[in-house]
Amino acid sequence: MSDSVIRIEGLHKSYETSAGLFPVLKDVDLQIATGEFVAIMGPSGSGKSTFMNILGCLDAPTAGRYELNGRDVARLSRDELAALRGRTIGFVFQGFNLLPRMTLEDNVALPLIYCGIERDERRQRARELLAKVGLEQYFEAMPNKISGGQQQRVAIARALVNRPRLILADEPTGNLDSKTGEEIMALFDTLNREGITIVLVTHEADIAQHAQRQVHFLDGRIVSDHPTPQKEVPA
Repeated sequence: MSDSVIRIEGLHKSYETSAGLFPVLKDVDLQIATGEFVAIMGPSGSGKSTFMNILGCLDAPTAGRYELNGRDVARLSRDELAALRGRTIGFVFQGFNLLPRMTLEDNVALPLIYCGIERDERRQRARELLAKVGLEQYFEAMPNKISGGQQQRVAIARALVNRPRLILADEPTGNLDSKTGEEIMALFDTLNREGITIVLVTHEADIAQHAQRQVHFLDGRIVSDHPTPQKEVPA
């Protein structure tokens, strides 16, 4: 794939324990092209969460190569890595991670403060994105005054505020009921059609069905990587 947002070769990750090194990821190879929608799946302990932390530059591999947006992550200084992560990646988590004493607008605008964006532009971008996710009436609301599904929409707006090429979503529907989860996945579908690459961790088959491709981990290795089977339409 010549236009890969993510290129991983021979990735290993081990942690020091009292019993010695514990391998979590073993010889992982993966490429994800611009515009793909990929579901990362596997049972608890399979290594998928550790893998997502490495993709998000929140953790470093023990061995192997990781290129993000054409840059070898291991060769970047801390400042260069922070800048690349800020420009390239938007994060969406299961727990929303909104700041309870800030309005929805200020929650969405927060990443722009660290980029030195002026207040008026921060406000404009935040309001545009809240409108994009269907919350244009809630700019001044506080997080505890809206539903869980609406809070996840705010988290998605915040992930988009730096105009990333890539969204990493870790169990984004895990705290939501099935109807609200489907609404959130429809929003991800729309963002993907607009050209944003999405990598999503889930253990739910119906959520993974939204992705174009499914990558399954087991015991720290990729054991399958295939296009998502199309749902059969009832006759």
